[in-house]
Amino acid sequence: MQQLFLTRVFVTVVCALSIATLFYVFIVPMPSMYTSRDGIPHFTPNVIDPITGDTIRIKRLVQHYKGE
Repeated sequence: MQQLFLTRVFVTVVCALSIATLFYVFIVPMPSMYTSRDGIPHFTPNVIDPITGDTIRIKRLVQHYKGE
């Protein structure tokens, strides 16, 4: 009977810590969650190529100007 109680306590503590960690990550995000390594904000919309009128991913445009 005591083993069942200890198992339930352990599971409850692990679940509580997991949920608390998820809330902490989303409420107080780390600076790296705002931008990529190139300094591009996440969820940036595509840009329009003035010559062709097609859309280009912003990551590809940054790589072009960086010479990669």
